[in-house]
Amino acid sequence: MAPLPGAELVQTPLQLYRYLLRCCRQLPTKGIQEHYKHAVRQSFQVHSDEDNSERIQQIIKRAIEDADWIMNKETKLSVWSLRRALSCPGVTWN
Repeated sequence: MAPLPGAELVQTPLQLYRYLLRCCRQLPTKGIQEHYKHAVRQSFQVHSDEDNSERIQQIIKRAIEDADWIMNKETKLSVWSLRRALSCPGVTWN
C-alpha cells in the first residue's frame, strides 16, 4: 500500500520530490514533518547529478517504499501514544 494515492504515477525526480513532500504533510506532528522534509531535500541534493535512467527509477521505487514504511511507522506510533495517554490515570483534559 502506498502512503498516498498516485505513487504509481511518479516517473520523474520532480514528481517524486513533490510526492514525498505531500507525504510529509500527512505525518502526525510538525517536528516529524520538518525532520522528513529536511531528509527529502538532502537526499535530492545528494542525487542531483544522477543521469542514469535505470538508477533514477531504482531510486524512485525505493523512495516510495521508504515513504510507505515511514508513514506506517509514524502513524502506528502516533496511535500508540494516543492510546497510552488516554489510559493514564490522573490525566486531565482541558
